[in-house]
Amino acid sequence: MPASRVLDELLPRRSGPLPRVAVIGAGMSGLVLARMLTGAGFGVRVLDKGRGPGGRLSTRRSAEGGAFDHGAQYFTARDPLFRALVDAWVADGVAAEWRGRIGTLTRGTVTPAKEAVRYVGVPGMSAVAKALADGLDVRTGVRVERVAREGQAWRLTSETGEDLGLAEGVVVAVPAPQAVPLLAGAPALAAQAGTARMSPCWAVMARFDAPLAVELEGAFVEDSPLSWVARDTSKPGRAAGERWVLHASPEFSAEHLEETPEAMASKLVEAFGQALGRDVRAVEAVAHRWRYAMPASPLESSALYDAALGLGACGDWCAGPRVEGAFLSGVALARQIAER
Repeated sequence: MPASRVLDELLPRRSGPLPRVAVIGAGMSGLVLARMLTGAGFGVRVLDKGRGPGGRLSTRRSAEGGAFDHGAQYFTARDPLFRALVDAWVADGVAAEWRGRIGTLTRGTVTPAKEAVRYVGVPGMSAVAKALADGLDVRTGVRVERVAREGQAWRLTSETGEDLGLAEGVVVAVPAPQAVPLLAGAPALAAQAGTARMSPCWAVMARFDAPLAVELEGAFVEDSPLSWVARDTSKPGRAAGERWVLHASPEFSAEHLEETPEAMASKLVEAFGQALGRDVRAVEAVAHRWRYAMPASPLESSALYDAALGLGACGDWCAGPRVEGAFLSGVALARQIAER
């Protein structure tokens, strides 16, 4: 079955007038929900502040023409429904299994990790987001600042004051701290979202002029400012070269949250060398700050929803800190909206 149909057919097709739904955020949760509700006949519009759909499922171009997955590094599939979608992505060529050697790196000492099946988007992680967004009404480059009640609907306004229209239902699919002010019309939901804590992450995209002699393609790093490193060019469908993504630990990222990208690029490339037990020099190193990278304390609810108000929220901060968690949260909220 094509990947698009896996989600399009999850909900029964409804007839007659259905509520208009505005989805704020075009990451995994928001796109999955939008796909399901659109398939059921709802009028759905997705709004996102980024240049393209994906959120942390992002891919950034390198100066020499390659690319980096500087957000989510890979995903696993345990839930049967998510496995069905991933299988369809693989069949469509949108995703593939990443068979790189994964382990632990501690100051030059390598320890292999337990084997697991890991998937990545092809030719970058953003490919799965683009596949989900295909055929949807998605507008990027717009930041929603206000969601205000107007009669039996909600009026959305951008940070520039642009009127983004009315919708009977609104879904907030952004990180919890950004969701709180958008949920102000439902104080109970805003309070719940406010209890979810998210950790930051500095990510460095480093390019080297020659292959590094490293026994692993991906490693969880211990005793270091880094938490994870990956040879991005080892993933299927990537352009040739020696490109690595370096993720700082939540603690180090929080401590250095307001430092400049240039300073963080230097610090984390140096930390990479220390983790390897030798000096390394990158020919290109660019840092990106994910202020809300991972849920440190996700909620116990798979999604938040006030049926009377038609206002809800979803994301990995609800259902668990993985790509699969974001997917399941979007599915759960779409089902609640369709049922009520």
